[in-house]
Amino acid sequence: MNLDFTNQQVPDATTLCKFRKHLVDNHISRLFFEAINRSLEQHGRLLRGGTIVDATIIESPSSTKNEEKARDPEMHQTKKGNQWHFGMKTHIGLDTCSGLVHSVTATAANVHDITEVHKNIRNDDEVVYVDSAFIGIELRDEIIYDSDKFNIDFCINNRPNSYKKLHEGFARDFEKQLERCKSSVHTKVEYTFLMVKGIFGYKKRQFIVV
Repeated sequence: MNLDFTNQQVPDATTLCKFRKHLVDNHISRLFFEAINRSLEQHGRLLRGGTIVDATIIESPSSTKNEEKARDPEMHQTKKGNQWHFGMKTHIGLDTCSGLVHSVTATAANVHDITEVHKNIRNDDEVVYVDSAFIGIELRDEIIYDSDKFNIDFCINNRPNSYKKLHEGFARDFEKQLERCKSSVHTKVEYTFLMVKGIFGYKKRQFIVV
C-alpha cells in the first residue's frame, strides 16, 4: 500500500474495513484472486485435472440488539447435527495436487452444500473429491446437462461406518480401505478451513455494513 511508517500513521480498523468493502463492492478482490491463481498456474504451482470441494459455516451473532432490531437478512440459520448455527457458508474448490484454493463462493448458511458444487469445479477437471454430504451430485441438472462436467468422475465418501453393513471379509476390508484413500485426499480441505477460521479469525464474525 506504499505506506511509509516513519512519517505516516497506520490506518485504523475503520479505514481498513471501508477499504476492504470498496474492494468487494467493485469486484476488485475477485480480480486479485484470479490474478494470483493465474500466476500460480504459470509457475506450475496450481495444476489441473482434479478438485476437492467442500463447505464450512462462518457463524455470525444472531442477536437483534442493533438499530434495526433485526438480524442481517443475508444470514440464515441451519442445523448441523444437533446444533443450530446462524451465519453464512463458504464453498470452496481446491486443487487436488497442491491443496491451493482456486474458487470460492458464499451463500447463506441454510443453502445446501451440493447446490454450489458446479460453481467450484473447473471445466477441465477429470475427478472431483467430495464427502458424504454431496451424495447424488452426479445426478443434478447442472452436472448432467453441462458437457464439460458430465464425464467427471466423482469420488464421494460414503456415509460414516457404512462399510459395517457388509459382512466380514474381503469386501468389507476393501470398502474400508477405499474410504480411507478418498478421505486422505479430501482431508486437504481441512487445512484451508483451519486457515480461514483459526488464523484469519472467521470462526465467528460480526458482519458489519460500513
